[in-house]
Amino acid sequence: MTQKPPKGKPSAQEPLFAEGDESLSFEEAMARLERIVADLEGGRYTLEESLRKFEEGIALGNRCRGLLDRADLRVRTLVESGDRLVVSDAAESADDAGDDV
Repeated sequence: MTQKPPKGKPSAQEPLFAEGDESLSFEEAMARLERIVADLEGGRYTLEESLRKFEEGIALGNRCRGLLDRADLRVRTLVESGDRLVVSDAAESADDAGDDV
């Protein structure tokens, strides 16, 4: 029989996110990273578990950064090509959107 972690203590045995894994969306990766940070700040892990979670956090941060970089490039490409995206004042855009209906 396997021993369960004490109540309130996260399982260190959950699968770790690995660098290069592209299965998580930005939101999923960010949520997982936020949980890791909160758990590390709360001192919930042993030293060895903390190191593994820190490594996972670095990989998740890199995943988020890569996704943001791709989104930024996509927006810049659209702006430069003039396709489907108009850069304007956000307040003006919100006002105009209601007028056309």
